[in-house]
Amino acid sequence: MAPLVFTLKTRLRQRVDLSPLTPDHLAGKSASEIAAIELQSGNQKIRTDALFDIAGDDASDIVINNGTGNGNGKLDFIGSKMQSGSITVHGAAGSYLGFQMKKGTITVHGDADAFAASGMAGGTLHIHGNAGDFLASAIPGDKKGMKGGIVLITGNAGDRVGDQMRRGIVLIEGNAGAYCASRMLAGTIGVLGSVGEYVGFGMRRGTLLLFSQPKLHATIQDCGSHTLPFLSLMFKSFKALPSKFANIDRNRVQRFAGDLANDGKGEILVFA
Repeated sequence: MAPLVFTLKTRLRQRVDLSPLTPDHLAGKSASEIAAIELQSGNQKIRTDALFDIAGDDASDIVINNGTGNGNGKLDFIGSKMQSGSITVHGAAGSYLGFQMKKGTITVHGDADAFAASGMAGGTLHIHGNAGDFLASAIPGDKKGMKGGIVLITGNAGDRVGDQMRRGIVLIEGNAGAYCASRMLAGTIGVLGSVGEYVGFGMRRGTLLLFSQPKLHATIQDCGSHTLPFLSLMFKSFKALPSKFANIDRNRVQRFAGDLANDGKGEILVFA
């Protein structure tokens, strides 16, 4: 069996909801049934075969080709609520990548727009590029962002990474924008590069791993320098990941607690 490949054949003017094109929804469907699936685009529905050339037959291994740039980051909800299989995207992904994803693997060879991994509960999301604002964050009206799983970002991430994040691991090899870990409830975020202003704003619990000294606001408390043995176990668990974090083995940090204005049980660990 060959991977089920969707190659975008027209330049998009409106955003397209790709949530129906997941391994779970396509399992057991014939080629004609897949081609006839209607996708929401703006205020109209468009058949899948009107937007994509379709090849292959293995719905558990989906490939979306947007390498020509026709999508311009307008392919939204890729991998939404998926519970099995894998999706590989060549080119840019739109907003809500891996929205409420439960299991499986999503790999993007390009950038992703806002709200990637929002509501994600399990599986692995790997973006070989940059992520937009609100990575692993709660959508408006929701009280919880990412709930589990692993997110790997090779490039940079925008503002509000992990806003109201509840559980899981987010590892960013580049920089993160302002309000990183804002209102964070639990989980782990690591940033190898720099972070913007108001890091940990409203943070309640959770761990933020930083490798450059951030500018901290008044309600983040300096707790001094510590050797934390649990970090050796954490980085050991990262060894199998395709990330620069797999090569880190350090446990000496400057520890900061906060946000003291909001329970104050979160921790920001800055490696020397």
